[in-house]
Amino acid sequence: MTLTDIAPSVFETVESEVRSYCRAWPVVFEQARGSRLYDEHGRPYLDFFAGAGSLNYGHNNPVLKRALLDYLAGDGVTHGLDMSTTAKRDFLETFRSVVLEPRALPYKVMFPGPTGTNAVEAALKLARKVTGRETVVSFTNAFHGMSLGSLAATGNAAKRAGAGVPLPHVTRMPYDHYLDGRMPDFLWFERLLADPGSGLDRPAAVIVETVQGEGGINVARAEWLRGLADLCRRHDMLLIVDDVQMGCGRTGDFFSFEEAGITPDIVALSKSISGYGLPMALCLFRPELDQWQPGEHNGTFRGNNPAFVTATATLDTYWRDDTLRDRTLARAARVEGALGDLLGEDGRSAVSFRGRGLVWGLEFADGKQAAAVCRRAFELGLLLETSGPYDEVVKLLPPLTATDDELDEGLGILARSVRHAADGLAA
Repeated sequence: MTLTDIAPSVFETVESEVRSYCRAWPVVFEQARGSRLYDEHGRPYLDFFAGAGSLNYGHNNPVLKRALLDYLAGDGVTHGLDMSTTAKRDFLETFRSVVLEPRALPYKVMFPGPTGTNAVEAALKLARKVTGRETVVSFTNAFHGMSLGSLAATGNAAKRAGAGVPLPHVTRMPYDHYLDGRMPDFLWFERLLADPGSGLDRPAAVIVETVQGEGGINVARAEWLRGLADLCRRHDMLLIVDDVQMGCGRTGDFFSFEEAGITPDIVALSKSISGYGLPMALCLFRPELDQWQPGEHNGTFRGNNPAFVTATATLDTYWRDDTLRDRTLARAARVEGALGDLLGEDGRSAVSFRGRGLVWGLEFADGKQAAAVCRRAFELGLLLETSGPYDEVVKLLPPLTATDDELDEGLGILARSVRHAADGLAA
């Protein structure tokens, strides 16, 4: 039974038309364990969506669930604004010792609110406050959030259309590969910065994703990121890395920018930082940028103590050594090989793929083909979504904790779905 079989369903009569994922996956989910979701009739679905990157460690991870249940059973603080609590202290101490100190990162930690867009808003606001400048540079096909400040830095026309007001103070530059190598990196950016007649106000900051997830799995080269960091340094612009979706191990390292060997001035982190899918976000920045006045940026739900508990358990379990990192990189090679084999088959030379770690995308000629693949995958029990400006990219985002068998199962269903879609469209 699907939602369309319930006439009319409460989802259709009560919930807003803005709902989206439920339209692509028209069943009612009831349970979730590990790499699978189960609908109310018990049918399993292998999850290669992972809460849009919020479930890097799977659904109801037993280690994290145990920590959470123990905390709640002991009447631990649930809501605490930004008050000091034992849960927050444990998280901060663990984050410092497990993440920051081994990487020689000097960052102060700010809890800006519960979501990724809150972290981005805080980053943009801080950059403007510290520099006294208004303009921020972002990149083509960027996605940074749905509130007005982060939406202004987002490229997707469909997302921007919902704002209802102008989205000012952001200038767009071409992302890596956007011009297909026809122009040296940052030539246009450098020229605008140097020319007083260009119309580009001196930027406060540049905000970038190392891999553009919603933009179509566009992967920036390490040398491009290093060039960007150097450009920012030479022109006194703050470098903000939006690691909301690609952080917390998605690309292998805990931070996605580690591979490039750069140290951003500000980092936005969310999604899988709680480990359990609980709302939590961080804004990290160099100590000299910590120019906030008390209460100058706040939010009722920035102190999500159950999320602190599961985040601490996550760091203790998965990030005290390189086991998960090494495993993710090994799986990246496994996925790349499988996609190469699939797309090397006759008739699929027009499809390309790209990715890092355990985020991969298959780019089709148009959104119709990508949608057909995702639709067939759902019928076969695999959850996938599309991304890109035309929804032309099928996006793979499996949990980092998926087993080898689950990874192979998902890749097998993907291959069957690609073949089926190709046959259907050719008919």
